[in-house]
Amino acid sequence: YDRNRKLLYETLTKLGFQCVKPEGAFYMVCKLPVEDANEFLVWMLEEFDDNGETVMAAPADGFYATKGLGKNEIRIAYVLESDKLKRAIEVLGKGLEAYGRRQK
Repeated sequence: YDRNRKLLYETLTKLGFQCVKPEGAFYMVCKLPVEDANEFLVWMLEEFDDNGETVMAAPADGFYATKGLGKNEIRIAYVLESDKLKRAIEVLGKGLEAYGRRQK
């Protein structure tokens, strides 16, 4: 899991995500360049795929006690095999690019 944590953190931060590197959890919270992470995640599941694949993550706002916090954040579990995790990150990045083009 340490290898996956490093892989996820390093790859996402290189892509411009703002992430907090976990110290003992199996998930990471990342800020996305979107206003509403839940809306983005629903769009990913319903309207986006890359070669028949998409990704699923949890909107992070449900993990905060303060209303409004985490609205543009997601929670990603890094329990997949490393190759699958790399592919998930790739698909997430492509999804964000497509979502951004859709917004313009």
